[in-house]
Amino acid sequence: QVQLVESGGGLVQAGGSLRLSCAASGRTFSTYAMGWFRQAPGKEREFVAAFSWSALNAYYNTYYADSVKGRFTISRDNAKNTVYLQMNSLKPEDTAVYYCAAKDRVSGSYYYTREYDYWGQGTQVTVSS
Repeated sequence: QVQLVESGGGLVQAGGSLRLSCAASGRTFSTYAMGWFRQAPGKEREFVAAFSWSALNAYYNTYYADSVKGRFTISRDNAKNTVYLQMNSLKPEDTAVYYCAAKDRVSGSYYYTREYDYWGQGTQVTVSS
């Protein structure tokens, strides 16, 4: 099992920045990717960004939803088993509960909730206009 704990959400004005963190514990050696999703009231959970790495951390890839490209950056601290989501130029439409997820299968996509095996409890991000 892998446990995920998000932090860093809050209230920010439009144009501001926030950094979300997701700390992983447990069987983290079994994971191959971590991602961020978000869910606004009345909407489905949607993909935001993902970070995948090779078995020996020799290389990595990042993936972003079109709506956040150029504004959000996903990164990982291997030593801390933590993934970050730096969110800049925030917009009111970014308001949602943000969820961290981990994937322990090499195959498959990074863009769909069904591809992920573990989820955090979520952290609220509210962007005021």
